[in-house]
Amino acid sequence: MRPALVAALIVSCCLATPAAGQDPQRALEREILAEAIEVNTSDSAGNTGVLAAKLAARLEAAGFPKSDISIVGHAPKYQNLVVRFRGRGAGKKAIMLMAHMDVVDARREDWSFAPYQFREQEGYYYGRGTSDNKAGVATLVANFIRLKREKFVPDRDLIMVLTADEETTGDAIAWLMRERRELIDAEYALNTDGGGGALVEGKAQAFSIQTAEKIYLTFAFEVRNKGGHSSIPIRDNAIYRLAAGLGRLAEYDFPVRLNETTRAFFTRAAESESGQNAADMRALASTGDPAAAARLSKYSPYFNSVMRTTCVATRLYGGHADNALPQLARATVNCRILPDDTQAAVAAELARVVNDPDVVITASDPAKPSPPSPLRADVVGPIERLVKDMWPSATVVPEMSTGATDGLYVRNGGIPVYGVGAIFEEVNDVRAHGRDERVGVKAFHEASTFWYRMLKALTGADRTT
Repeated sequence: MRPALVAALIVSCCLATPAAGQDPQRALEREILAEAIEVNTSDSAGNTGVLAAKLAARLEAAGFPKSDISIVGHAPKYQNLVVRFRGRGAGKKAIMLMAHMDVVDARREDWSFAPYQFREQEGYYYGRGTSDNKAGVATLVANFIRLKREKFVPDRDLIMVLTADEETTGDAIAWLMRERRELIDAEYALNTDGGGGALVEGKAQAFSIQTAEKIYLTFAFEVRNKGGHSSIPIRDNAIYRLAAGLGRLAEYDFPVRLNETTRAFFTRAAESESGQNAADMRALASTGDPAAAARLSKYSPYFNSVMRTTCVATRLYGGHADNALPQLARATVNCRILPDDTQAAVAAELARVVNDPDVVITASDPAKPSPPSPLRADVVGPIERLVKDMWPSATVVPEMSTGATDGLYVRNGGIPVYGVGAIFEEVNDVRAHGRDERVGVKAFHEASTFWYRMLKALTGADRTT
């Protein structure tokens, strides 16, 4: 095909006309989400470069100059998209806007339908990545196009950063921070892949602003011995030794330790609770009451994870033949440690709890600490006002995420990160990484509207816009 014809087709695709009576912006958001879902960006397939090129074409067609669009990465398989929306300058440093294009692998046999085909059904958008995190990708791209069409000029630059391997190594954002800092340097970052809204039976209960996240750390527990014939068993069995140590770990809780974010979380969350739970949250936040902590830990695994470091066995391997005593037994123990905890301290505590020198404990990779971001009034204040306007029943709560995001590397680079995904989900129906992943149609489009209004509020527009 002739180059001119190819270019015309790209522009035509990117500026597709919505159906009669359909809101053009809503149609654009849906179209971008569908396009993103149908590019398989799992680690096994790669294709982040393919999706980056498609999104770059949309943005160029909307008026972004090529010089402000970069597709870069640390390896051909892992390509990031970085786009700068030029502002007035005004002496203010840029704001980074974050999402990730990659997704967790999904197998057709595990799903009710093809995971990499976009589907709308009964008020939901389905497909791998709808909630984690292609809804965030579509939100940022659609709002950049909307603001460009409106000829909006923010009081500072906005930098959209769409990364390629958040679900695996995080090397993509680490490489950008290390090798291409000039492309993405910012005063602070807003992350679509953190925070979000909690629905309880359809009612908006809480809106989380993620200001911290726990640190990912994995250990191998190993027991080795000489083995032997299974017809002559001996007491010193590698599997039994390992199992006994894991049993002691299963009964152990790391101590409760709150930080600024988690203390504020329990204080605010108490406003949307009642009875004993509300009283326990207030007591925990104010005095660290151990009885309150024990009740909350039992009531909710999430509350338990928020208040302490956790370590849990996730994999087992042992033996080499049915008729031989095991020469090796190994377990994988995954820890999510508090931001102010250390790898050395956690390893020492695990050794103390297991209490068996024959169980050798080694870290798989070094921990990557991430300091909490401060609760800045100039960031949190406008967000709180906007949440109260859009979801009056929701309480705004700071959150320390129990999982990990690209925000880890950005915080470590000295840039505060605030996760404000803004998508509301039922607390008992979270499907990210799982079967039949989905996002509510209404929730997705409301989140996109929230981001549109938030970006205007944070960059000099009328705060009532």
